[in-house]
Amino acid sequence: MHYHFDFSFLSGRLGALLGGLGITLELTIVANVLGVTLGFVLCLASTSRHAWVRWPARAYIEFFRCTPALLQIAWFFYCVPMMFDFFIGPVALGILALGLNLTAFNAEAYRAGVQAVPKEHLDACVALGLRPWQRTFYVVLPQALRSATPILMTNGIGALQQSALVAVVAVGDLMYVGNQIATDTFRPLETYTLVACVYFALSVPAAALIRLVERRQDLSMQR
Repeated sequence: MHYHFDFSFLSGRLGALLGGLGITLELTIVANVLGVTLGFVLCLASTSRHAWVRWPARAYIEFFRCTPALLQIAWFFYCVPMMFDFFIGPVALGILALGLNLTAFNAEAYRAGVQAVPKEHLDACVALGLRPWQRTFYVVLPQALRSATPILMTNGIGALQQSALVAVVAVGDLMYVGNQIATDTFRPLETYTLVACVYFALSVPAAALIRLVERRQDLSMQR
């Protein structure tokens, strides 16, 4: 292989890459906020005793878990405006698509955490006369969140990686800017290597934090 790497052409394009990185972080952070918040609500709906609440929630979860994220993003960008005459900015649409996808996966993580809550704790809530909403937010949510945290964080890293899919619908994230630079400069090897390193640098600290949380949880269970 006689290819010579040359990154000098990026000197005038770092601003564009940083702008794309900013949109990638915005997509990831806001989608995670939506996913963590709405995921617990969807979890409660999917475990409801009422079938008219439970079945739509389960259908939502299965739809988003069993269809490609790329297809979901394309559907939101092209079908939602046509069907509902609903137009918002491309970044907002990207956040909506990624957030709703993440909500489905987080709901399953929460459901496993809810099922791990000891029955004795729920019985104690009844004995103390706590109302259902008090039992949910003061007893079930803290324990479910603690159990689900490693999975929620793993899903968050997945959302960062999936955010690159919005490049196919021309959202100016890091991947989209990288595609443009690679096309304009005919230097795809250097450009995509740099973009990959940025995603890697963002993901590795989060993965290390997940391992730390898991170790602490294992130690707390041993006590």
